[in-house]
Amino acid sequence: MPNIDPPFDAKYFRTALGRFATGVTIITAEQAAGVPGTSRVGLTVNSFNAVSLSPPLVLWSLANTASSRPVFDQCERYVIHVLSYQQGELAMRFARGTQAERFDGVPTTRAPDGSLMLDLPCASWFECTHHSRLEAGDHTIMVGQVRHCGHLDTPPLVFHAGGFDLTPVPALAPETRS
Repeated sequence: MPNIDPPFDAKYFRTALGRFATGVTIITAEQAAGVPGTSRVGLTVNSFNAVSLSPPLVLWSLANTASSRPVFDQCERYVIHVLSYQQGELAMRFARGTQAERFDGVPTTRAPDGSLMLDLPCASWFECTHHSRLEAGDHTIMVGQVRHCGHLDTPPLVFHAGGFDLTPVPALAPETRS
């Protein structure tokens, strides 16, 4: 009789992944002009990584079932906001509720190329154009080319083991260039 592995335990897998601490982002975008539907979207994402310095590329993963998926499929650009350690409530707001509720009372502005951007003191932000996409399981890996970015000396919000670590990481020494 062959040795049969037990069924894969998705909950156990998710818990194991939770042992890796990540930063927390909110990604915002807008529907193209003239396209019916929700005009602006935002969602909390912790699957964010650097890919390349030249050209400047970053990636993040979007669930194929996300309500914002149609907007990200057609928009030309978006902004990734790396949240500060004080923005845990904001992360939860953009993880739940309707798109309109997520933005209710949250100030917005425009990034240099005109992308919808939260007008809040985030640890850093990246205005991106779509570079490529890769379907992978129940998510799509979105690779963005960074067009503009900025940062503050604010410690980031960290997600670990199913929750936020609200302890600020000590600030780094100011950057010096020779």
